[in-house]
Amino acid sequence: MEDDILIQISNRIKERRREKNITVQELASLANVSKGLISQIENSRTIPSLIVLIDIIKALEIDLNEFFKDIRTKSKLSPILIKRKDEYEHFEKEHANGFHYQRILTRFIDHSTVDIVILNLEPNATRPLVETDAFEYKYILAGEIEYQFKEEKIRLSQGDSMLFDGRIPHTPKNLGSQTASMLVVYFFEEKKS
Repeated sequence: MEDDILIQISNRIKERRREKNITVQELASLANVSKGLISQIENSRTIPSLIVLIDIIKALEIDLNEFFKDIRTKSKLSPILIKRKDEYEHFEKEHANGFHYQRILTRFIDHSTVDIVILNLEPNATRPLVETDAFEYKYILAGEIEYQFKEEKIRLSQGDSMLFDGRIPHTPKNLGSQTASMLVVYFFEEKKS
């Protein structure tokens, strides 16, 4: 089980929706929220409020106790954490063809969550502009990537890095003929009530 509660909740919602064989739009309608919000929650792009989370759980027809059963954080964290390459979790995000994510580590640290992934981007990978409710750090491991923002395009090569507010609509494009690879670190801040 993942170390971070946000990821566990996101995965549980997506799994249950798929088990019930309902679409993101159908779940959104049942929970009285937008399709985009469900998509962002399922793809760990935002943290839902408690009220919204409860509405989603009810729409999925899951008992609250059952939903949260087995969701936990590790109580005694070692100051040293080792994660072997074969332990990285593969996952997908919405409307992203040719995007291959591997989660290295997710950890709640002092009022924020850090999610570290490797993104392998195929040469013709496509996805619309997306927004993430986090700051994003990108480090290019291999290849050449162009990041498209609303009004600006930024070209990054191996060894280059970038930090930006993920709430700015964005998407990467692989400029090469080989798979490009980048280290991505998401910094989710705890929302103030």
